[in-house]
Amino acid sequence: MACDEPAGLSGIFTRQNSASTVSLDFEPDADYKFVEALEERYKCASCHLVLRNPHQTGCGHRFCQQCILSLRELNAVPTCPVDKETIKMHEVFKDNCCKREVLNLHVFCKNIPDCNSKIILGRYQEHLQQCLFESVQCTNDGCSDQILRKDLKEHLSQHCKFREEMCQYCNKYVVLINIKNHEENDCPDYPVPCLQNCSQIILKKEIEKHRAVCPEAEVECLYKQYGCLVKVKRGKLAEHENSALREHMLQILDKNSRLEEQISDLYKSLECKEIKIQQLAEAIKKCEKEFRQFTQVFGKNSNLMVSTQALASHLDKSARLESQVKQLIQMASQQQSKLDLRPLFDTIENVKQKIALMETYDQRLVVLESQSSKHDLQINIHKAQLNKNEERFKLLEGTCYNGKLIWKITDYKMKKKEAVEGRVLSIFSQPFYTSRCGYRLCARAYLNGDGSGKGTHISLYFVVMRGEFDSLLLWPFKQKVTLMLLDQSGKKNHIVEVFRADPKSSSFKRPDGEMNIASGCPRFVPHTVLENTKNTYIRDDTLFLKVVVDLTDLEEL
Repeated sequence: MACDEPAGLSGIFTRQNSASTVSLDFEPDADYKFVEALEERYKCASCHLVLRNPHQTGCGHRFCQQCILSLRELNAVPTCPVDKETIKMHEVFKDNCCKREVLNLHVFCKNIPDCNSKIILGRYQEHLQQCLFESVQCTNDGCSDQILRKDLKEHLSQHCKFREEMCQYCNKYVVLINIKNHEENDCPDYPVPCLQNCSQIILKKEIEKHRAVCPEAEVECLYKQYGCLVKVKRGKLAEHENSALREHMLQILDKNSRLEEQISDLYKSLECKEIKIQQLAEAIKKCEKEFRQFTQVFGKNSNLMVSTQALASHLDKSARLESQVKQLIQMASQQQSKLDLRPLFDTIENVKQKIALMETYDQRLVVLESQSSKHDLQINIHKAQLNKNEERFKLLEGTCYNGKLIWKITDYKMKKKEAVEGRVLSIFSQPFYTSRCGYRLCARAYLNGDGSGKGTHISLYFVVMRGEFDSLLLWPFKQKVTLMLLDQSGKKNHIVEVFRADPKSSSFKRPDGEMNIASGCPRFVPHTVLENTKNTYIRDDTLFLKVVVDLTDLEEL
């Protein structure tokens, strides 16, 4: 006959927040070593182990809470295995007196003989959290070493390959295994040799400044404009100038002499022109005198035809002389301009040549513009491919192969706002693996919650993805998974949820598509706890989530 579950057994599956209070309890399946032999009254009548949450039946026998429930589930009419009496569930009650006695039994620490502590059973787990001989995992990211708690501090400061050490050159803290790569590639104060056969060692950040004054750099002679074409190392430039002083002076004198000769030739040419102008001026005066004489003769002479011809002849001669004088004056003026403005004329001539050269490039520029457009298109295609490759490389650089994921979520406020507005409901972490050829996994977070946690909690799920080696792995996925929100204060007040993969769930079968349906905690952490200023789960608008897969009994390929 079925009956309702008594009040003493109701609500046992209701989850309690372990951070709210400290309660006395112990793990049921552990192999405890009691200081004194365990009395029969403290043993379960069903499993014969130490009573956990003891309940007493109407016939007076005690059972573990889980054992009494198992008897009820296995039999419609449960019977006591001791006296075969029918167990009436309404008579079953929680035996708190016995529970207190059990929790106060003394046991040895499991790390005996190293640890000789004797602890009451109810404080056993609390003791293990402080026991100096308990094996714990190194807290440095990337390190999977297991160390005794008493040796952890020494391991973190002296032996861990993943500890941070100060760079001896730039005083920045770098992970020890990356420090050599940092020094050679990223450290601005790392000493490097000059690349110009120079024996000096220079800081990397000052290498370009050094090369501008490096004595081994090859430079041109300062007297190149006077004809010296020698190239010499900067450190030997002064030596070259001293040794070639005579040649340099001769080159300067030679150039000055040529300039003086050109100036002298121009002056001589100008003097000749001035003499010719003077001669022509005298000829004009002579013509004018003859013309006046002819005018007087013309008034007395009766032969008009002869006089007219003579006058025309003198007029033509005068016009030619005037024309020659104008040409000479213009030539003298041009010669004078050449003498004074020669540098300007040279500059104008150079500009004309450059303009002519640029005009010849017009057609070539049209062709180059067409080729440039094609090249731009190719460059854009290559840039897109490079961006994809860069994203893939970043993904590969951050990929873990030890079953652990540290997920850094930046810009929390903005991403939560996007989730609240319905633009981006969820975000995915980068993939991680249980080993190099192991399961491919990732995490999925709903910053505004999902399902029962929507609007009040962050929902965090575990996702099995399709991997390259799925055909070699065992399915379904069966490992224990730990989800954590990391405390950034250093006090390690992390929020932790643990579950074991259900082999019957489709979330843990071999993926048919890119990934399976996510499985996890829709009410992972309330917004009120996460965003409380007294807590330190968010710093600089950034939070850290951690996912750990238990690799126990997982065979590596």
